[in-house]
Amino acid sequence: MKQLKSFIKKEFFHILRDPRTMLILFGIPITQLLIFGTVIKNEISDVHIAIYDQSKDETTMQITNKLLSSGYFILNQNLESTDGIEAIFKKGKVKQVIVFENDFGQKLIREGNASVQLIADATDPNLARLVTSYTTGIVNDYIKKMHPNLQMPLKTEPEVRMYFNEEMKSAYQFVPGTMALILMLISALMTSISITREKEMGTMEILLVSPLKPVQIIIGKVLPYLILSIINGFIIVSIGHFVFGVPVTGSFVLLMLETILFILMGGIFTPVESMPSWAQIANHINPIYYLMRMLRMIILKGSGFFDLLEEFIALSGLGILFLSLAIWKYRKTT
Repeated sequence: MKQLKSFIKKEFFHILRDPRTMLILFGIPITQLLIFGTVIKNEISDVHIAIYDQSKDETTMQITNKLLSSGYFILNQNLESTDGIEAIFKKGKVKQVIVFENDFGQKLIREGNASVQLIADATDPNLARLVTSYTTGIVNDYIKKMHPNLQMPLKTEPEVRMYFNEEMKSAYQFVPGTMALILMLISALMTSISITREKEMGTMEILLVSPLKPVQIIIGKVLPYLILSIINGFIIVSIGHFVFGVPVTGSFVLLMLETILFILMGGIFTPVESMPSWAQIANHINPIYYLMRMLRMIILKGSGFFDLLEEFIALSGLGILFLSLAIWKYRKTT
């Protein structure tokens, strides 16, 4: 029994003396709790919307001002028709289009009701629900406050339509998210484990003195996992399509190209629009942010290369930066 106590005591001292173990035991859980508690929220902010106002009367103008002053929405553009709505959604910036019918204000007072159409991008079903719910609440709240003395039951009739996921299936969101998560585990973690294993086995020193250049060693380490990740990506997309019915409306070649860009670098859980402003800014240096956007836009929307040009440039730039840092750091150790 005394030997067991001594052994347990020794293990405690060993753990307490190791900063890396303490970081894993206490640092990471505390950090995750603080980040999740701060970042993951059910509210939305700064969601980009477009408005097609066929009435352009005082009522629709004031409703628009109330929507934009709420802090939840940013006006991306005013539309002249509904013809280009799908093209706007494919670019990935606008999350909702609001369409006011003709004579909105007059119909509201004269007939007691008026129609407004809410068209949302449902590639992220949770965000689509939040956006349409917030919009409906703000519109109805405005009408109740601006016409409290009228006897007739004033009301609006929001007609909600969900683009790219009309049935609001959660699989449409989770399949791209799972694909991003698996690619991250394989490409980033497995590559790191491979290098760590080389160091533990002592073969890293052999590589350091070998005639291989740092670029060749980095490529040799990354390329096998790159090929395996592409195979995994194909399997995930196939299962999502044939088992869960997730459509693949865009180019599979473009999808694999964007996947390769991500792997060369290294909302899953919450929409970026629900994060605080500082977290939204910080998220733009996170490769997962761009990968998630591209996966959903290609798989669900059928977006093309030029719709994804901003994400392509950002991911390429980050990939070149991180790859250059990896080669520089490796060369520094030789």
